[in-house]
Amino acid sequence: MQITSEQNSKIKLVKRLRSKRGRAQARRFLIDYERDLRRALRCGYSIDFLLHCPEIAAAPALRDIEIHQVTPQLMQRISYRENPAGMVAIMHSQPAKGLAEIGRLARNQVAVLVGLGVPGNVGALLRTADAAATDAVILVDSALDLYNPNVIRSSTGACFRDNVYNLSSEEALAYLRQTGFRIIAAAVAGGASLFELDLRGKTAIVLGSEDRGLPDAWLAQADQIARIPMAGGLSDSLNVSVSGAIFMYERFRQQNAARPNSER
Repeated sequence: MQITSEQNSKIKLVKRLRSKRGRAQARRFLIDYERDLRRALRCGYSIDFLLHCPEIAAAPALRDIEIHQVTPQLMQRISYRENPAGMVAIMHSQPAKGLAEIGRLARNQVAVLVGLGVPGNVGALLRTADAAATDAVILVDSALDLYNPNVIRSSTGACFRDNVYNLSSEEALAYLRQTGFRIIAAAVAGGASLFELDLRGKTAIVLGSEDRGLPDAWLAQADQIARIPMAGGLSDSLNVSVSGAIFMYERFRQQNAARPNSER
């Protein structure tokens, strides 16, 4: 059966899921790109139902799911993308992980994102963390949820991994200290160049928002405050997602350079 009306209950649900509050209340979220959908399924997420527009694209080859066809006009209105991919999957969300969950696991390399509010930056950093073999990402004092469509899109599905945690500053600092992490704070005015640091071993890379930087509490607790060298005549800083990528990959380079060839 094809859905043609915006008054349909499923279409109304999709519209509610555009907001953080709507996602929290319904315990559901949206995916409108097949690559991200397959990565979510690979990470253990499940589909409630799927809306599909056959005029735009073939339906994903998935078994035992509830599929409803919609018109191209409706797909244009419910998809978050400017050029819809022909499907919107309504997914069951999972509870956020916090201090109790991260405390049970052994972690060696973590990225800590303090007060970041731009979904695209958070998503890009989650993507980099996955690519650079970062064990866990801690979102500190974050108002974002992982199911924000821009987080999903910019993370290319890395937000669905089970290694992302939401903590307060107090919880995160206590966890890092109690578990023996070296805290490396990224700051424009850092005293040491990133490339002069030893990032092997149990290390937490801490990044703050672009407009405010890291709070004083984090700078005071850091074992090292590091900067990325700037060689240009005008630029004195980089986008936080770019800075985070440089820090994480420098750590990744050092960790792998330290391994015997047989272990690489």
